[in-house]
Amino acid sequence: MSAVLAAQQEAARSYGPFTRSEPDAPSDLLRERFHREGYLFFPGALDAARCASLLADIMEVLAPHLSWDATAGVPVLAGEPFFETDPIWDAVYPRIQALEGLHSLFHEPRLQRLMEIIAGAGPFVYPMKMARIAAPRKLGFETPPHQDAFSHHAGPTMAGIWVALHAADAPMGRLTILPGSHRRGVRPVHDAQGVGGVQCEIYADETHWHVSDVEAGDVVLFHSQTVHRAQANVDERRCRISVDTRFCDYGAPVFSTNLEPHHGWRIPSLNWESVYQNWESDALQYYWRDYPALF
Repeated sequence: MSAVLAAQQEAARSYGPFTRSEPDAPSDLLRERFHREGYLFFPGALDAARCASLLADIMEVLAPHLSWDATAGVPVLAGEPFFETDPIWDAVYPRIQALEGLHSLFHEPRLQRLMEIIAGAGPFVYPMKMARIAAPRKLGFETPPHQDAFSHHAGPTMAGIWVALHAADAPMGRLTILPGSHRRGVRPVHDAQGVGGVQCEIYADETHWHVSDVEAGDVVLFHSQTVHRAQANVDERRCRISVDTRFCDYGAPVFSTNLEPHHGWRIPSLNWESVYQNWESDALQYYWRDYPALF
């Protein structure tokens, strides 16, 4: 896509806030909303202290590239800006992947209950867990509009679950969702700059997106075919850090690449042996090996 066309599309977009949901709302109401809008937004669904603990571990790995601004309550860039897959990111990311708290977070009972609204009892949580680091002053390297059904080779019962680890506002590059886009199926893609390297087609009548500022512990669930993207981080210093994974109803087909650590296919030192090496518990190690529907 040309820079001119991208600018035209952005100029045509309008934005509304995420539709808010409560975890204790009737499950049938939440499922109906999920299938209508393609996502659910649960403010404060996860304990902020749990998020702070994981964020502290991530920040320790990211020093000296990032530091914590106690006044602003957010991570800030302390060194050169970087983006996913560049040399700085590749150097620190295996250590982030090795954090036991990153992987155990998505097996927390509170998040499991949210997944069960969509996937039923005992959802299968993908072993691939992801940390997102959106640094400032790297315009054009943000995640373009895409569908997980394409990138994860997944069927319609797969969904994503995304967790904010700290407060984030518009300049920091927020998660943005195209409501109802999942109802139009899996779309054609073309090469694009940014995380993932591809962008899905956006139709001419799809101009209204949903986005909100978030706080630590806010959670978003989204359908595998829901179009979503990251806004550019246009702040001078502040960084956005979030985490996410995918899940499905137990027994749904799961493609084999989802069984590897995130970016394990391109970073030679990143494998499950290195990830698990210093964990205190083996309860979640290789839990996925006996899953009955791998392909």
